[in-house]
Amino acid sequence: MAKVVVLGAGISGHTAVLYLKKILGKNHEVIMVSPNSNYQWVPSNIWVGVGLMTPDQVKFKLKPVYDKKGIVYKQAMGISFHPEGDVEISSPYVKISYVEEGRMGETENLTYDYLINATGPKLNFAATEGLGPDKFSQSVCTFDHAEHAWKNLQLSLAKMEKGEHQTFLIGTGHALATCQGAAFEYALNIAFEINKRKLNKLADLVWISNEYELGDFGMGGAYIKRGGYITPTKIFTESILAEYGIRWIKRAGVYKVEEGKAFYENLDGEYLEQKFDFAMLIPGFKGADWKAFNKIGEDITSAIFSPNGMMKVDADYSGKPYEEWLASDWPKIYQSPAYNNIYASGIAFAPPHGMSKPEKSKNGTPIFPTPPRTGMPSGVIGKVVATNVAYRIKTGKTDHPHQATMAKMGAACIVSAGYGPLTGQAATMTVSPIVPDWNKYPKYGRDISKTVGVVGLAGHWMKLFMHYMFLYKAKAKFGWSLIPE
Repeated sequence: MAKVVVLGAGISGHTAVLYLKKILGKNHEVIMVSPNSNYQWVPSNIWVGVGLMTPDQVKFKLKPVYDKKGIVYKQAMGISFHPEGDVEISSPYVKISYVEEGRMGETENLTYDYLINATGPKLNFAATEGLGPDKFSQSVCTFDHAEHAWKNLQLSLAKMEKGEHQTFLIGTGHALATCQGAAFEYALNIAFEINKRKLNKLADLVWISNEYELGDFGMGGAYIKRGGYITPTKIFTESILAEYGIRWIKRAGVYKVEEGKAFYENLDGEYLEQKFDFAMLIPGFKGADWKAFNKIGEDITSAIFSPNGMMKVDADYSGKPYEEWLASDWPKIYQSPAYNNIYASGIAFAPPHGMSKPEKSKNGTPIFPTPPRTGMPSGVIGKVVATNVAYRIKTGKTDHPHQATMAKMGAACIVSAGYGPLTGQAATMTVSPIVPDWNKYPKYGRDISKTVGVVGLAGHWMKLFMHYMFLYKAKAKFGWSLIPE
C-alpha cells in the first residue's frame, strides 16, 4: 500500500486529492493536510465583498467530503520537510502541527511515499507597511476578508447616502503583487453598486496598479479578438475602466498605507500619495514558511525551495535575462529536482521567471506584476500531478505520461463587472497559451484564434453558472470528475 500526502486544500490541492482517491481507490492511503476546515471558491469572494453573496455561499466544510470519499483529513499545518527521514525515522516525512479543536498544537511526523505540496500563497501583508484588514486596507483574498470588506464598504455607501463624498482606492498593494484580475473585478463591482444607487457624483474611484500598461494582468498583456478587431488588453481594460468612471494610476508600487492614505513609488522614481476613504489592495504573495532538513539534520531548505518559499520544480531557474526568456523554461510535470517523490501544485511551485517585462524605478525598485497561477491553471496542474503520481504507484514506472505546462495550456477568465439577473455584466477572456511563446507566435505571443474577449450580460450568467458548477464539483457529487477543471 502506498501513502500519498497532499498539503493544502485550495483549488489545486483539493482537486489533486480527489483525483488521487478516485484513481487509487481503497488499496492506497490518501491523506489531506490543511489548516482550513472549509473549502472556498475564491473567484466568488468579490461578490461577498459587495454584499451580493454570503460567506456560506462560497464555502463548505471539507471533512464530510473527505469522509465520504475515504480520504484521511488532518486539520493541521506543515512545519518542516524531512525528505530523507532522520536518524530515528527511516521514511521521508513531513512534520505537521494540528490546529483543530482538542488537538491544538499537537505535532505529528507524517510519513509518506509521495508528497504533493499545494499550500498555495501566503498573503504577505507584512511586506507593505500598514497593509491588510487588521490595519488600514481591505482584502477579498479570503471569504472572511471579503465579509469584513463589505462591512466597511457599507459604511462608505451610507456616508454617500447622506451626501458625503468618498474616494475608493482599489488595486495592488505591493510593487510585485499579482492577482490584478481579482482587484479589477472588485473595482468594477463597486462602481456598479455605486451606479445602481445613483451615487456616482459622490464617488471618486481610483485603480492603482504595478502594471506598466493596464491589462497586463501579470501575463505581459495580450491581444484579443473583439468585434472582428484585434485589440491589445491595454485598450480593452482602459475602455472598461473609463466606461465605469474609474481613473487609474499605473506603474506604481505601494510601499506604505496609513489611515486614509496610500504611499507609492512610480517608475519615474517619484514618491507620491493617494488619499482614500475605502481601500482594497491585494498583497504580495509568498510561499509557506517551510524549512527542510536532510537525514542528519542539516538545513536543505534552499535545495527544495526558492527564496520566496515556493517549491523548485522542473523549470529553468538559471536567472537568464528577460531577452532570453523562453516558453520552454516553464515546468511540465511539477516534480522536485531534488527528490523525485515530491511535487508542487498550483501556486506552490516557483515560476522560473515572470511573464511581464521586469521594470525598475529610477531608484532601483522593481515594480511589475509577478505571474498569476490561480483558478483554472491551478486546477489543471492539480489533476495532472495527481494522475502522474497515481500512474507511478499503479505501474511502478517513473515516467510521467501527463503534462501541464502553462506554455501550452489555455485559460478562460470571466471578470465580473456587476451582479444582476438582467443588468449584470462580465468580461469573458480566453488566452492560449498562458505563457506567451514568441518563437511559435512571433506576432502576438499567443494563438490569436484562441484569444478572445467579450463583454456583456451573458458573461455574468456564465460566471454565476461556473460558481455553482465548480462548487458542485468540489463537493465531489455525482459525476464531479466529468466537469473540466
